Amino acid sequence: MLRQNSILSWMVGVAMATALLSGLAIFPRASSAYASADADRGKQLFEKRCTGCHSLDRNEEGPRLRGVYGRQAGKSPGFTYSAALQSSQLTWNDASLDKWLMDPDSLIPDNGMEFYVANQDERADIISYLKKLSTK
Repeated sequence: MLRQNSILSWMVGVAMATALLSGLAIFPRASSAYASADADRGKQLFEKRCTGCHSLDRNEEGPRLRGVYGRQAGKSPGFTYSAALQSSQLTWNDASLDKWLMDPDSLIPDNGMEFYVANQDERADIISYLKKLSTK
């Protein structure tokens, strides 16, 4: 019986470690995409894919996005956010923006954004552009 408990404990530990590493696996892949990200292409993609709801300098259907990189989610002045975003305690960085653009509801359920960017390179380029605007 003792041996079965030891084996079971070991299996549970392996399963937990595997689940943890699987959940974090998105970040190394995402960070490697940023090394070759193209902010100029990101600007073109932003203008094509994001400006239907967002502007850089004024709130529209979505909040203004100049300065979003490094800002806490749900905190752009003058924009009314969902309760989920307001209480998220999330700061926008490479990893959080990548996950947000890939699947907003998986990062912050009930957030109000229905758009996503499936292509990892496009996400990296858009994030590079937003990051560039936030550091000027």
